[in-house]
Amino acid sequence: MALRYLKKAPKTAATDAGETRRIVQKILDEIEQGGDKAARKYALELDKYDGNIVLTRDEIEAASAQVPQRLQDDIRFAHDNVQRFARAQRDSLRDFSVELIPGLTTGQRAIPCRSVGCYVPGGRYSHVASAIMTVTTAKVAGCQNITACSPPRPGVGINPAIIFTADLCGADRILSLGGVQGIAAMAYGLFGSPPADILVGPGNQFVAEAKRILFGRVGIDMFAGPTDSLILADSGADPMLVAADLVGQAEHGYNSPVWLLTDDQALADKVLALVPRLIADLPEVNRMNADAAWRDYAEVILCADREEMASASDDYAPEHLTVQAADPDWWLNRLQCYGSLFLGEETTVAFGDKASGPNHVLPTSGAARYTGGLSVHKYMKLVTWQRATREGARPIAEATARISRLEGMEGHARTADIRLKKYFPDTSFDLDVAK
Repeated sequence: MALRYLKKAPKTAATDAGETRRIVQKILDEIEQGGDKAARKYALELDKYDGNIVLTRDEIEAASAQVPQRLQDDIRFAHDNVQRFARAQRDSLRDFSVELIPGLTTGQRAIPCRSVGCYVPGGRYSHVASAIMTVTTAKVAGCQNITACSPPRPGVGINPAIIFTADLCGADRILSLGGVQGIAAMAYGLFGSPPADILVGPGNQFVAEAKRILFGRVGIDMFAGPTDSLILADSGADPMLVAADLVGQAEHGYNSPVWLLTDDQALADKVLALVPRLIADLPEVNRMNADAAWRDYAEVILCADREEMASASDDYAPEHLTVQAADPDWWLNRLQCYGSLFLGEETTVAFGDKASGPNHVLPTSGAARYTGGLSVHKYMKLVTWQRATREGARPIAEATARISRLEGMEGHARTADIRLKKYFPDTSFDLDVAK
C-alpha cells in the first residue's frame, strides 16, 4: 500500500543558504586578509570575548581542575570506548603490495593527514562528546598536529569540561574561538597553528557553510545539515521509549527532523499522544527546540509491513536509525542507507552521541545514501605506488602508447616509446593504434 502519513512535516530542513553564504564569505575574506587581528575582532563582535585565544598549559590545567571527578571519569570512559573503536577501524586499513604481472609491483599506503582542525560546538549546548569524537579519532589516525577550537562565553571562555576533554583526547592546541572565525583560524593557520589539511566537527549553519566554502582548499568530514533521526518500530515496541527517543533527538534544534515509521496503527496513535506530553515536561530551552522540531519537521508514517518500512527508511537515509522491532538481524542485513544504526530498545541514539564508541559525527540530509560518518579513515589518505622491472614495463609501455594515440595524446605515447627504445634497442614494436 502507499505510505500513510499520520503526521506530515510542513517544512523541510533547508535553510536560507544564500544569505548564510553571503555572511560567511564576508567573514572568511576579512579574516584571510586580516589574519589574527581580524579573527580577534570577530571574537569580540560575535562572542563578546577579548581573552586569550590560544590556551596556555596553566589555563588548561586550571579549567580541568574545575571539572568534577565523576564527570572526568565519565569522559574518560567515553574516550576509552571511542579510542578502542577507532583503533579497530585503523587496523582494518593496511598497506599492501601486489605483483599484477611479472615485473610490475603496485601497492597502497595509508598516510594520515599532517594537520587537523576540530570544531567543538559550545554555544547553546557544550558538546563535550564532539571533542571526544573528533580529537580522539585524529589522534588514533596518527595526525601530527591537532588543533581544537570552541566558542568562548563572554568573560568566561570555553566551558572547562570541553577544555579538559580536548586536552585528554590529544589536542596539541586549543583555540578560544567560535563560529566562522574559529573555522577560518584553523583553515588559514592563525595564532601559530599550522594550516589544517582537514576540518571536522559539527556546528551551526554558519560553521557548516564555512566548511562548505573552504572545501577543496582543505578537506572536510562532510557537508552537514541539521541532525535527523528515524525510528522503525513494530507492534512489540514500547511506545514510551519510542516517544522519548523522538523527543530526545528533537531537542537538538528547531529544525531537526525526527521520523517514525511503523506498521502498527495503535503504536503510532500512542506515540502521537505521548510526544507532546514529554516535550512539555522538558526545561524551557530544550522544550522550545523540541516543540518546533516536532511541530514543523516531524513525520509519523504507517507502512504495510517491515519490507515497506525498510524501503522507506532507505529513501530517507537518516543520520541516526533506530530499530525497535522483532528480528534485529533481519534489519541489520536489509537496511542500507543510514549514518549509524541502533538495534533494539537496549541502545539509543544518545548512547552513540555520548559514550558507546562509534563516532557520532554522521551524514545528514540524506547524505547517508553515499557516505558514512567520521572515522579514522577520514583522516587518512589512501595513496598508491608502483615499481617495474624493464621486462615488466614492456607490455605496459606498448599498451600505453597505443591507448594514448587512440586518445590523441601523442606526448603521453612518446613517454612510452622512449622507454621501449632505451630498454629494447634491438626490438621493433607495433604501436600502430589502427591494427
